Formats: sequence, C-alpha cells, structure tokens
Amino acid sequence: MNRSFARFCAAWIFLTRIPLPRLALDDADFAEAPRHYPLVGLIIGALAAAAYVVGNWLAGQTVAAFAALAATLLATGAFHEDGLADLFDGLGASSREHMLEIMRDSRLGTFGTSALFVVLGLKVAALASMPFLLAIAVLPLAHGLSRLSAVVAIATSRYVREEGAAKPVAWGISRGALAVAMVTGIIAFVAFALAMSGGLALVALAGLILGHVATRLLFERKLGGYTGDCLGAVQQLSELGIYLAIIAWL
Repeated sequence: MNRSFARFCAAWIFLTRIPLPRLALDDADFAEAPRHYPLVGLIIGALAAAAYVVGNWLAGQTVAAFAALAATLLATGAFHEDGLADLFDGLGASSREHMLEIMRDSRLGTFGTSALFVVLGLKVAALASMPFLLAIAVLPLAHGLSRLSAVVAIATSRYVREEGAAKPVAWGISRGALAVAMVTGIIAFVAFALAMSGGLALVALAGLILGHVATRLLFERKLGGYTGDCLGAVQQLSELGIYLAIIAWL
C-alpha cells in the first residue's frame, strides 16, 4: 500500500467513525497520520456543508445549522466533543493527578455537560446567523483548520499520559508531517479567501488563534502538556472561535 495513502487512512480511522475496508496499517502509519488531520477535517466539513444545504432546503437555516452539527457528530462519533467535556470536568480538580483521573472517567459531570451545551449551542446559533453561502464555505474551513490547530498543539507541547488515545503521537510529529498539515491548511485558507474575501479569511484566522491559545491556557498550566481529551477541546474551541469571530465581524 502507498504509505501516504496508508497515513491518510490512519487519520481517517482515528478521527472518524465512517468505516473503511480492512487495511494493513501499523503504528508508524498512525504516528504519521497527523499530517492528514486537516484534510480529514476538510472532508468532515464538506459533509457538514452538504447537510446544511439539505437542511436549509427542507426547513430553513436554523434546521440547516442543526443538520450540519448532527452530520459532524455522526461522522466523528462525537470524538472531539467528548474530549471537550472531559477537559472541563477535569478543570475543577485540585491537582494534576486528580485532573488526569477525572478526565479518564467515562462519566460526564456537570462542568463537562455545561461546556458541551454552551459550545454546541453557540455553533448552531452562529451557523444559523450567517449568510447561506458563507456558512457552507466556512464549514470545511473551520473543520480543516481546527484539526490543524490540534496538530500544532501536538507539535509544540508534550503528551502527559503513560497511555491513551493520543499515544501514537506521544513523541510529537515529524517536521515533514507538520509541513504537510500546514500546507493543507494554507490551501484551505487561500481557497476560502478567494471564494469569500481576504478580510473574512483573516478574521477566521484570528478566531482560530484565539480559540487555540485560550484552550491551551486552560490545561497547560496544570497538566504541563496535553492529553487526547485536550486535543479534542483544542479542535472544538478553535472551530467555535472561527464562527464567533466571523459573526462578530459581520
């Protein structure tokens, strides 16, 4: 099997719940898979955009926004949303060890539930408030760049668990993998700028950066690095940052 395709398949399997034919993948493929996280994100965003179009045709933009959100939840198995909820549950812990223990607990607490409700509600509200063409253009961008945001966290921080879902990238990622992910993100950014406007693209980038930085401030002081749940939260709040920045600009 072509190694680049194998790495893409590894990224697809890791980030989505959409099945692929049985493949012979190894740990090296999963370790290099982050190079394709933004590409997988673009595809997930395109599925969300298609759901948005159908929802708008059926019942208007509010239903369209819910349809787009539902499509991403189904495609990913709420993988990133689970990380967001676990992180917020852990933020109330008194120590690093207790925080890691809470985040590993599969049960959902009050803080996690509240954070999930607020973030998902804000996504729906923001998407329903955007002009139709802007919404379907921003969905692939937001999902692609927010996965790039998680890749940047992997590249610039350290994994703090002995084991876990993010263990394949516990030692960081190679420069080549980071370069491929960055190029994919840049292409998505330029395409959005050409399709919509350069100003809107820069606003979206500013929202992405604010979401990324704010999320890392929540966990890095206490943990000294990241877990898989933290990466999910980075993705979610980076995506939301794009939507809110665009709404604020409009």
